[in-house]
Amino acid sequence: MDAMDLGLDGRTALITGGDSGIGWHTARLLLEEGATVVLTDKDEESLEEAAARLDAAPGRLHTVAADLTTDEAARELARHVEEVADEKGLSILVHSAGVTGAQGRFHEIDDDGWVDTLTIDLLAPVRVTRAVLPSLRKDGWGRIVYLTSEDAVQPYDDELPYCAAKAGVLAFAKGLSQTYAQDGLLVNCVSPAFIHTPMTDAMMEKRADELGCSFDEAIASFLEEERPHMELGRRGEPEEVAAVVAFLCSERASFVNGSNWRVDSGSVATI
Repeated sequence: MDAMDLGLDGRTALITGGDSGIGWHTARLLLEEGATVVLTDKDEESLEEAAARLDAAPGRLHTVAADLTTDEAARELARHVEEVADEKGLSILVHSAGVTGAQGRFHEIDDDGWVDTLTIDLLAPVRVTRAVLPSLRKDGWGRIVYLTSEDAVQPYDDELPYCAAKAGVLAFAKGLSQTYAQDGLLVNCVSPAFIHTPMTDAMMEKRADELGCSFDEAIASFLEEERPHMELGRRGEPEEVAAVVAFLCSERASFVNGSNWRVDSGSVATI
């Protein structure tokens, strides 16, 4: 696919959750558009393999393994980003890292399940943002995009910690968008539904085992029974989400702020 001319030459982007799925495909698009990318994820080996698949020009792609469940890890990540970015500082943060977390009906999930899920899906974006915010505000031009979920506005009863965390990210992003727009920092969210990623692969493998059916049959039954409003009748592809993320990172999204973009095949039933 040809470059979209998004005005990102010379910009530096940090992408969390970058070793696969939406984060990886976003990195590919931003590199094609001329940005320098810092890719981070928890596992160093998988991160290096992901970077090798991107085949970026020398100096354009950097990797930093980081476990974002602690504030110190987020601050250390920010220090690495500062070393990569020039005097303009960091221009773009795409926070894609996340987990499904504790699953089950409400009465089946204990405090540990809630805390673990909220720590990764809500507190990690808070920590990373706090750590890199001074750099993002440095040049008077910046973009933050948080990957949330359809679950943020259409919760499902078997994954309430995840739903609550993603709804919290929406509120967090909206508040940031009001605070820092005057600094040229625009903040938005993208909410996918049932995208072809390692996370949904694991969900469907579990479903196939529970139902005693094939992987493809698990997907088909999930779409029919659990996601009837996904009118295209398939999982989305990560590059379909990454295209929207890349646009929101760009110069062309100069009047988009505080919004939530659904990339969900119609899964959210309301307008």
